[in-house]
Amino acid sequence: MTDTRTAFLNLGFRPFFAGAALFAVASMLVWMGRYVLGWQASQDGLPAGIWHAHEMIFGYSLAVIAGFLLTAVRNWTGVQTLHGIPLLLLFLIWIAGRVLVFSGEAVPLELMALVDNIFIGLLFIAVLYPVAKVRQWKQIGILSKLLLLLASNLLFYAGLLQKLPGGIHAGLYSGLYLVMALVFVMSRRVLPFFIEKGVGYPVNPRNRRWLDISSLVLFLVFWIADILHPDTPPVALLAAILFILHVIRMADWYTRGIWSKPLLWVLYLGYGLLTSGFGLKAAVVTFGISPLLAVHAFGYGGIGMISIGMMARVTLGHTGRNVFAPPVMLGWMFAVLFTGAVLRILPPLFAPSHYLLWIGGSQLLWILAFSMFVYLYLPMLVQPRVDGQPG
Repeated sequence: MTDTRTAFLNLGFRPFFAGAALFAVASMLVWMGRYVLGWQASQDGLPAGIWHAHEMIFGYSLAVIAGFLLTAVRNWTGVQTLHGIPLLLLFLIWIAGRVLVFSGEAVPLELMALVDNIFIGLLFIAVLYPVAKVRQWKQIGILSKLLLLLASNLLFYAGLLQKLPGGIHAGLYSGLYLVMALVFVMSRRVLPFFIEKGVGYPVNPRNRRWLDISSLVLFLVFWIADILHPDTPPVALLAAILFILHVIRMADWYTRGIWSKPLLWVLYLGYGLLTSGFGLKAAVVTFGISPLLAVHAFGYGGIGMISIGMMARVTLGHTGRNVFAPPVMLGWMFAVLFTGAVLRILPPLFAPSHYLLWIGGSQLLWILAFSMFVYLYLPMLVQPRVDGQPG
C-alpha cells in the first residue's frame, strides 16, 4: 500500500505536473501585470518579454516534459525512475531556476544560468540511466532532444550575458522548435493509438512513413533556416510545405468520434494549432503579418493545448482512474484554453487596434484554464492512487 505522506514523490509526473500548472498560473499573472497593468518587478538582467518567452519554454514546457518522461521511461523500460528524495531535489532545482530571476542583484545572472542548466543536465541523466540499463536505444532520439534543449538554454544565457551576439534569439527559437519536435514525436506515437482505443468503434488512424520522414527532415531544415535567416522566403516556403504535410497527417487521424471525447479533441485541436502556426509563419513573408502570431499558435495554442491534455490524461491513468470516464469539467477547461488561444491569434490579425484587449483576454483565459486544472488535479497529484497500487 502506498504511503500517503510520500505519494507526491512516488513518480515524476506528480511534482512536475503540479509545479507546471501552478507556474503556468503564477507566471502568466506576473506577465499580465507587467505587460497589461504596467507592474514593475525585479528580474535580474531579463527584460519582461524575454523572461516570459524563456519561462514558457524552459520553465513551464520543460516541467511538463520532465514529468512525462520520468513517468513514461519507467513504463518503456520497466526500470524505476527518480522517486523520493532524489525526485524532490530535482524538483527543487527546477523551482530555484524559476525564482532566482526575481532576486535582483542579490544573485548573479551567472548563478541563475548555472542552476537552470544543471536542472536540464540532471534530468537528462535521470532519463538516460533506465534507458541505458536495458539498452533501449530506440529512445535515443527523445534523449538527444534534451541535450539539444540544454544547448539551446546555454545559447540563450550566452546571449543574455553578452558573450554571444544573437544568442538570445537562437536559444529561444531553438528551445521552442525542440519542444515542438518532442510534441510531434510523442503525438505521432500516441495520438493515433488514443483515437483508435478511445472513440468506441472500429477505426484505423494511420501513419505514412514518407510523411514521417519528410516532415522530420523539413522541420529540421526549417528550424536551422529560421535561426540563421528568420522570416525570409525560404523559411516561408518550408513552413508552407510543413503546413500541408501536417494537414495530411491530421486528415489520416481524423474520425468524427473524437468530438465526444475531451481527452481526444484537446490533443487533436492542439495539433491543429501547431499546424496553423506553420501557415501563419508562411504568411509573415507572404502577407507581412506579425511573426508573434505564429509563435503563439505554436506555443500558447499547440504546446499549451497538448500539454494540458497530456497532463490530464497521464494523471488520470497513473492515479488509477478511468481515462474513458474523465471529470465533466475537463471539456470546459480545454474549451477555455482553446478560446484563449484563438483570442491571442485571430483578433490581433484582423483588429490590431485593440491589441492590448486581445492580449489581456487571452492571458485571463490561460490563467482560468490552468486554475481549473490545479483545482481538479492537485488533489490527485498529492494523494495516493485510488486503486492502492504504487505510482
